[in-house]
Amino acid sequence: MVDGKKDRPVTLAAVSGAHGVMGEVRLKLFGEGVAALKRYRAFNDSSLTVVKLKDDGKGGAIARFDEVKDRNAAEKLRGTVLTVPRSAMPALAEGEYYHADLLGLPVVSEEGEALGTCVAVENFGAGDVLEIERPVSEDGKRRRFMVPMTPAAVPEWNDERIVLNAAFAEE
Repeated sequence: MVDGKKDRPVTLAAVSGAHGVMGEVRLKLFGEGVAALKRYRAFNDSSLTVVKLKDDGKGGAIARFDEVKDRNAAEKLRGTVLTVPRSAMPALAEGEYYHADLLGLPVVSEEGEALGTCVAVENFGAGDVLEIERPVSEDGKRRRFMVPMTPAAVPEWNDERIVLNAAFAEE
């Protein structure tokens, strides 16, 4: 992994609001659920330390942080994202990736032609889809296109680039 990416903060959840009067917060999860979030004791460069974390039964979580003592402090956290350094995340098996590892990577064709940069990874239910932003065109506009993260469309990727089957880069 490229060193700059190794320590990049990765967002795992966001505070959606206060829960109750004792300083607990509701969390919107961006990962694999509460179990995955429980791997970490601290977030945001250790500025938030988890005391309690539980599933809310609705796809989110309820958390209590040592640094948050009442509802007013919890409300102030609304919109705060919870991050951990990429280097703290579990290692992946061959062929697996974290979305954060793909963001910002240059995208090239199998022949090495620059096609753009990966600016987003979405999942609408049928698998991951990469959003690629092309270089600025002659008219000054930045155009984007999307491709499925499948072996047919993306035969190769690594820490330095994403290789795209040119047939998927057609405009």
